Amino acid sequence: MLIEFIFYILLGYFSGGLMFGYVIPKVIKGIDVRSMSSDGNPGTANAFFYGGAVCGIAVLLCDVLKGLLPVHWALKCLGPEKLGMGVALVMAAPVAGHAFPLFGGRKKGGKGIAVSFGVLLGMYPMLTGLWLLVFWYLLFSLVLVLEPHGYRTIVTYLCWLVSGLVFHLQPAVLAGNLLISWVVMNKHAAEWKNKEERQIRLGLRRS
Repeated sequence: MLIEFIFYILLGYFSGGLMFGYVIPKVIKGIDVRSMSSDGNPGTANAFFYGGAVCGIAVLLCDVLKGLLPVHWALKCLGPEKLGMGVALVMAAPVAGHAFPLFGGRKKGGKGIAVSFGVLLGMYPMLTGLWLLVFWYLLFSLVLVLEPHGYRTIVTYLCWLVSGLVFHLQPAVLAGNLLISWVVMNKHAAEWKNKEERQIRLGLRRS
């Protein structure tokens, strides 16, 4: 049981570390979105922006699947009862692998949004957490639009965590949500800080 548990955590981590947001635009368009974008993020948004619709859709599907499949297989083969609180680590592994890949580390990792949606899809039939994240993400993206994107994401994931408590999600799932949120918010907070530092440096140069 322990070996299987470790296997699925490692599977999730290394699955998350497959940087489709870098590889697919490189293969299809011959471009490196990390060097072209201001945030250096090998994610879905930059794949759409710099590589076009085909690259963007392909990256989105692959990033969702690399979160969905390891979690789905772990729950199907071991079951949530056997995993217990270990469900949290299985959930967090693909997102952590995407944000902090073994080859490249934090600097070359993504932000984890698409992967986290994939993880929550992999929790089927336990989809309450997914619908809650979809609700908050759409609310702050389309209705009460928050800017910049990093701030919007941090608020979204904080609200998602609180609403999980309100809807009485299972403790293991709540713990998984907490770990995922920490990874995603950590990446966005770092980007936000880097942008502010770049703006300060630009202001000093102009003055």
